[in-house]
Amino acid sequence: MAQTLHHRGPDSGGVWSDESRSFAMSHRRLSIIDLSEEGHQPMLSADGRYVISFNGEIYNFPALRKDLEGVGHTFRGHSDTEVLLAAIVEYGVDSTLSKLNGMFAFALWDREEKILSLVRDRLGKKPLYFGWVDGAFVFGSELKALKAYPGFSNDINRQALSLFLRHNCIPAPYSIYQNIYKLPPGTCLNLTESLATKASCYEDVSGEIRPYWSAIQVCGAGLANVSSDSAETLEEQLDCLLRDAVSSRMISDVPLGAFLSGGIDSSLVVALMQTQSDRPVKTFTIGFEATAHNEAEDAERVARHLGTEHHELYLSPQDVLDAVPRLPVLYDEPFADSSQIPTYLVSKFAREHVTVALSGDGGDELFGGYNRYSWAPEIWKKMSLWPTPVRAAVAILLEAIPPKAWPRLLSLLKINHRTPADKILKLANVLKASGPGEIYKTLVSHWDSPGEVVIDGREPLTHLINADKIINGLGFVEGMMCLDQTTFLPDDILTKVDRATMGVSLEARTPLLDYRVAEFAARLPLALKVNNRQGKYLLRKVLDRYVPRELIERPKMGFELPISDWLRGPLRDWAEALLSEARLKDEGYFYPGLIRQRWVEHLAGKRNWQFHLWDILMFQAWRDEYR
Repeated sequence: MAQTLHHRGPDSGGVWSDESRSFAMSHRRLSIIDLSEEGHQPMLSADGRYVISFNGEIYNFPALRKDLEGVGHTFRGHSDTEVLLAAIVEYGVDSTLSKLNGMFAFALWDREEKILSLVRDRLGKKPLYFGWVDGAFVFGSELKALKAYPGFSNDINRQALSLFLRHNCIPAPYSIYQNIYKLPPGTCLNLTESLATKASCYEDVSGEIRPYWSAIQVCGAGLANVSSDSAETLEEQLDCLLRDAVSSRMISDVPLGAFLSGGIDSSLVVALMQTQSDRPVKTFTIGFEATAHNEAEDAERVARHLGTEHHELYLSPQDVLDAVPRLPVLYDEPFADSSQIPTYLVSKFAREHVTVALSGDGGDELFGGYNRYSWAPEIWKKMSLWPTPVRAAVAILLEAIPPKAWPRLLSLLKINHRTPADKILKLANVLKASGPGEIYKTLVSHWDSPGEVVIDGREPLTHLINADKIINGLGFVEGMMCLDQTTFLPDDILTKVDRATMGVSLEARTPLLDYRVAEFAARLPLALKVNNRQGKYLLRKVLDRYVPRELIERPKMGFELPISDWLRGPLRDWAEALLSEARLKDEGYFYPGLIRQRWVEHLAGKRNWQFHLWDILMFQAWRDEYR
């Protein structure tokens, strides 16, 4: 099982077992802090009571260590894992979790009480799967490890497949396999030996999963206690907080750098790194030849201003296409955010120079960066005045407008988007919504009705089902941001980054997702997040201290690739083979009709179904890899 995760920890590995209890755990190590044997895992506590397999980093471990030394603890080495074990011995698991600042997932075996604790960090940066295989309770960082357990034959979970078509990823606690689950972010699962062996599904142990931190609760508490400080004071507070978050993530015994796209979030992270470094920070960007989807030039200008040691790699379309067959191996279960490709390629490039890279992920969700935070409430404010039949008629009219007229219509509506067809059709669906919760659900969904596509597919309960309740309690914009933090951020963004980076043995650190930053952002007035149709207002003000506004201000781009054109061109034969009607019928997971219809319409240029088709293609490619 451990060998399947060699890419996550190529430097060393170990196994610990208690044969009298039929319990064992293993570990693969990517050495970052304390490269000596004193950091080897699985690791026993000094008193011999606990054994741990730990994945991630505890950024405040130096302060924790100092406190523990003050009450008599001594240490063999200087790893954060040893400090974590000492803290558990001193304070217990629950109190220790409240003290930790980091990204982590770990398994802790209490040899005295015979209790297994599985723990995942607050925002879900590190993965943790668990479940039952042939009667045994198993757990690990990726599905690969669980599938290596003898007797694995778990069927595909069709309910999870339906969720995948809606979200382009599979949200926690579900996985693509029956009886295998993801531990939700910010939770701890405590299992006795008897419960682990008697249970067989999530419902059997859900009562033992307790949250120690909740994004929903943090958002609610922040809204109930909005800061009354001035904008200038909050700007200074955020600057100091981010400086500390960045500084603590620069502790490393191996080479360290940062991803730089030239956007607000990555530029701010790099700026704060450079102001606290006595040498040029290594920064990494990839560019794309002969394509409009290229931020390399913007990143280079920011790097030149900050004085970093900048590395850039320009890729041809073929370089990108060659990465497609690698995706099912990297992501281990179906995953269809197409920005997975450039994320993997920039990670692979950075790994040639460094072992740790800081990224700017999290700024959009915490500080209001997505366009929907500004235009969705405006649309709802106007459309809520219309009777339902009128909204339905306008939606039908929008769907009937010729594609050539779409850019002009978006211009009149003051909506900027590089793919006007997608935006018009999404707007038509929004007009059919009955309220803010349904609008949000429409905006984040790929397939609106996965049950029409997945045979025997029925969507289970998720946070998205409770969108109305969360939005009604927090407000439209605050509710959307909270839902993004609990679903889209951990299940899509952080999954994408973790698998892409760890797939090439690179550790990614995200200072904007320091839990203290999340709690600070929750208390900000909405006007300091979304202001005059522009998101991340306060982040921009902090960035102004380090980078001229003219180097940053431009339309939001992100890692967007011309998947639509590729499906009609160089990827057409590959896609046709995976989408053939005969194959879809034989495999028995999808109703072929609607899929084939959209494939034909896409090839003919009548509609752009790239996102819907990419979902199906990523599942089909994954099945080919793991059949």
